Amino acid sequence: MELFEITEDVLNVNAITAKVSVPQAGAISTFIGVTRNYTEDKKVEYLFYEAYYSMSLELMEQIANEAKQQFDIEKVAISHRIGKVAIEEASVVIAVSAGHRKAAINACHFAIDRLKEIVPIWKKEFMVNGEQEWIANRESSAN
Repeated sequence: MELFEITEDVLNVNAITAKVSVPQAGAISTFIGVTRNYTEDKKVEYLFYEAYYSMSLELMEQIANEAKQQFDIEKVAISHRIGKVAIEEASVVIAVSAGHRKAAINACHFAIDRLKEIVPIWKKEFMVNGEQEWIANRESSAN
């Protein structure tokens, strides 16, 4: 069972969460990033993701190791879609298990911020009006 994946398939939140479930974990925190129908003042039709596959997987594992060093957690799973992602579909799912909720929640927050900061995944926004724009991942704990 792979803890880190880049896939064109629809993300199964329950399956990803199951990857981190262990008997000693009293908490599992998940982050689900979904495609919304707007960006700034423009209407979005869908997103399209590309990734530097092998490097992305390596950096996802690095993020999990960093989280384990900073927080008292058990396991981390990170899955990211590539290709076309429709409105309301998940583009990224992160699941973290820990003995207690605070560590799981904090590590999950850390993992999504770090993923946006260092993992080479790019998205292109396709607008309803026909415009297209590549958006680079960037660090932002406010988003």
